[in-house]
Amino acid sequence: MRYLDIGTTKKISKIGLGTWQFGSGEWGYGEPYAERGATDVARRAVELGVTLFDTAEIYGSGRSERILGRALGQNRADVFIATKMFPVVPSAWLVEQRALASAVRLGVSRLDLYQVHFPHPLVRDPPIMRGMRSLQQAGTIGEVGVSNYSLARWRSAERALGSRILANQVEYSLVCRSPERELLPFAQTHGRVVIAFSPLAHGLLSGRYHGGSPPGNDVRAASPLFGPEGLEHTRDLISALREVADAHSATPAQIALAWTIHHPAAVAIPGASSVEQMESNVAAAEITLADDEYQALGLASARARLPASSPAGRPRRTLGELRHSARCARYVASTAWSDYKLAHAPRI
Repeated sequence: MRYLDIGTTKKISKIGLGTWQFGSGEWGYGEPYAERGATDVARRAVELGVTLFDTAEIYGSGRSERILGRALGQNRADVFIATKMFPVVPSAWLVEQRALASAVRLGVSRLDLYQVHFPHPLVRDPPIMRGMRSLQQAGTIGEVGVSNYSLARWRSAERALGSRILANQVEYSLVCRSPERELLPFAQTHGRVVIAFSPLAHGLLSGRYHGGSPPGNDVRAASPLFGPEGLEHTRDLISALREVADAHSATPAQIALAWTIHHPAAVAIPGASSVEQMESNVAAAEITLADDEYQALGLASARARLPASSPAGRPRRTLGELRHSARCARYVASTAWSDYKLAHAPRI
């Protein structure tokens, strides 16, 4: 395993484990995975040298945090645990309460990285960052992070915090390369980190769906990348991945991960549905792409005419997307009501 060298108290592995699938209905893994499979995956990750584990309060409405904390057990003190708060009500006091709630679910006294899951669309960051600053001063969190932030908002949030915001977690892969324009150069020159979520584009870059296998859960069903147009336009990219994979006795997924973490400021947090997939993901950290291989994959990516799927445009709304949106809406509604009651409760 390879690790970042950016002055954190704990090592951050270049390949981590994303745990959205732990206890979340969107992935369709079911109760056997939540009760046992997730634990096996997390423990095997630790054995293989993975230190970066990412979760969020919104994943399974807190269930992912509880599963991850239970799975890590005594290893919690040795790994770098990152979680995220959903900024429904951007109040400093509520940020502190939400961090404490996440710490309890994870079974830790300190969160290594506490991230703002999305930029609030109506309120700027100073209230949230006041809460983050208080948490850091109290020792409840180590580092502050953001997610899905533009560079301008990342830097603005840093000014509001008064110190560095270590990480920005954004989508980054061979089919989503926008972080290369500003975020990755900034991170490299300022000792920051870009945490790449969906580095395999929800499994698209494994190549398995280009052979006729239909997507089997709401997340993939929600993405036009897995529709006929998306699969057709990424066929040449998959061919390029397979060609490089053959040269390294690897899989296309491993090459796609190796490409993502090739940048010195990037780490990746793919999910894993099994111990075998976890082992495959970790092995990607040992693959060093030659310059011509890295460039060839970049060119194949640039030639792919991708259907609009996120920032570039609005995709067709599928049944899977509607289900996922409904789950998020229920969580946001319940959290907003809970936050409102907390904010107006008498304080002792």
